[in-house]
Amino acid sequence: MERLEIKQIDHLIEDIQRLKETRKAIILAHNYQLGEIQDIADFTGDSLKLSQKAAETEAETIVFCGVNFMAETAAILSPEKTVLVPDPAAGCSLADTINIDQLKTWKMKHPNAIVVSYINTTAEIKAESDYCCTSTNALKVINAIPSNKEILFLPDIFLGTYLQTITGRKLQLWPGECHVHASIRPNVVNNLRGQHPEAEFLIHPECGCLTPSMYYLANGDISSKDTHILSTEGMIRRAKESSASRFIIATEVGILYKMKRDNPRKTFLPVNPDAVCEYMKQTTLDTVYKSLKEMIYQVKVPKNIAVKARRSIDKMLELT
Repeated sequence: MERLEIKQIDHLIEDIQRLKETRKAIILAHNYQLGEIQDIADFTGDSLKLSQKAAETEAETIVFCGVNFMAETAAILSPEKTVLVPDPAAGCSLADTINIDQLKTWKMKHPNAIVVSYINTTAEIKAESDYCCTSTNALKVINAIPSNKEILFLPDIFLGTYLQTITGRKLQLWPGECHVHASIRPNVVNNLRGQHPEAEFLIHPECGCLTPSMYYLANGDISSKDTHILSTEGMIRRAKESSASRFIIATEVGILYKMKRDNPRKTFLPVNPDAVCEYMKQTTLDTVYKSLKEMIYQVKVPKNIAVKARRSIDKMLELT
């Protein structure tokens, strides 16, 4: 039975590769995706960089294995391409903490404020923002805004609080959080680091959802010794280049797949083994195949929203 299942999987992968050629498609996989999805992807990595990479290719179809806001960003940056999301129910708990009506009401209460939205937001939210940002470049974005300007920062309260701590600047913060990363607490981190004092501590600040560890680090609740705040690619690169043999990882556990595959002799310890984003795991080989075969679940962003959302993204990219 096990051999039959392996043959079925191999056959499914062959069908996906065949359809990919027929549709002139590329497959993008966020680093939190299941291992088998990462294996069939043309590109894996951070959500924004995946969208940028896809825009540079000649592919006519983009299959974005991630969550909805990521596919929207790809559609915004590649309006001439067909963007598919294999599972349209793949949402994001952080992005869902604010809707367009809430943002408009908030803006009315602060009519002269500059709105900075984290990349983990819908296209509608990006369109109502002055700047978009990732957690890697958020500091540059905040520092580029005149100090006499009020800033509304959304939706991640942990990233916003971290930025306040680093800049010493008061920000108006939206009380949003990622349900996965909110479970990563300083006492758990410190206990694990105490058990493995030789290990490097890697915090992933950018993809999917932001870890509250950045906030705890800024407040001194977590030691900065051998601590590295890195993007997904930065974490993967650090794991390869570092002489350390043991790493403590504070992010969604999907990233461990590539780390272990690339560094079989090194040990990777998740701060929370249960830090699993169920939305990221909804994409399967079956859903990728069905999406490509039937060309279903196309992500379309209305032109008026896409133009405004693109403006907030471009303003961010001009600073990086």
